[in-house]
Amino acid sequence: MRRVAHELTMPKLSDSMADAVVVRWLKSPGESFVRGEGLIEVETDKATVVYEAESDGTLDSILVPEGAKVAIGEPIARVANGELPAPAERPGSDPGEVRPRQFADGKRPNATPVARRTALELGLSLHGIVGTGPGGRITREDVLQASESGATVEETVTTGKGAVRVLELTATQATISRRLVESATTIPVFTVSADIDMSLITALRRGAGEEPGDAPSVNDFIVRAAALALREFPRFNASYVDGKVECYSRVNVGIAVATDDALLVPVVADADRKTLMEIAAETRRLAGAARRRDVQPEDLRDGTFTVSNLGMFGVRSFTAIIDPPQVAILAVGGLRGDVMTVTLSCDHRVVYGADGARFLSRLRELIERPLALVS
Repeated sequence: MRRVAHELTMPKLSDSMADAVVVRWLKSPGESFVRGEGLIEVETDKATVVYEAESDGTLDSILVPEGAKVAIGEPIARVANGELPAPAERPGSDPGEVRPRQFADGKRPNATPVARRTALELGLSLHGIVGTGPGGRITREDVLQASESGATVEETVTTGKGAVRVLELTATQATISRRLVESATTIPVFTVSADIDMSLITALRRGAGEEPGDAPSVNDFIVRAAALALREFPRFNASYVDGKVECYSRVNVGIAVATDDALLVPVVADADRKTLMEIAAETRRLAGAARRRDVQPEDLRDGTFTVSNLGMFGVRSFTAIIDPPQVAILAVGGLRGDVMTVTLSCDHRVVYGADGARFLSRLRELIERPLALVS
């Protein structure tokens, strides 16, 4: 007897996720799956991830085609426990069919079917890709070339400006843009800066590892110091939500990682309870996964504070934008001799200038006297 199928909804795979793009279905209607097996690949605001089945079952029908954007909690498929026969086909309603995206101007790009499928698989819009096929038709090679360039490109000529190169934002970039605007327009920010003597940490790093890469990085020391300081200053390990301050018992430090086309913030969970070497191993794992774009959703959740380091680019100092609903973010500049400048951006609704100064003072003390960091 056929059992009643239930709806599978789009899960929330990161703190800031509001919706996601369906990149690829890994199962077809009628196919069975086991717990832990991949069902669907989606692009969230932070990464492209595979959503795994939480129990055994069968994919009854697909409700959302590849390439579509879906809000959290919206139905994306129907699944059932046990074996189910494949649903009867209905004319013009193949749930596995890849449908082209709709565009605001109503024009459908002239592209081959394989080019359309490739664009959807890569998360690219055909709108703006210059076709090299007959009559300007977009080919698969055109899509791949646009993908390698990092974005969809449209070349047009305008008076006085020459060729204009238009880059469409990916889903991740669009979400980052939205959240940065939210932060900049809703959070009253103040900043405090401090110069820190790094001579002892530099000496410790020289003697820490026998093999290249063994020594904890400067950023590892900073993450460790920030975690210990956050434990002492709980209002910085908090969120501002609906007019209230939520202080957290766990200290989860996010580390900003730049990728080729986006910015991801994987999280070192319980950083205050980890040793320096444990933090070093975790940050290497997380940064590598972020750059490969195979970071897992659980590694992007529940951050309570963020460290952003541009020191490797020779930046002396900078101001970072707070990642809401967090209360603060630490911007780390490069070493100038034995001196490093850090800048703390703070939400003035939760903490005040003196609080920021005290937090930075404690952070500087921990870094300049680093025995507490290595114990």
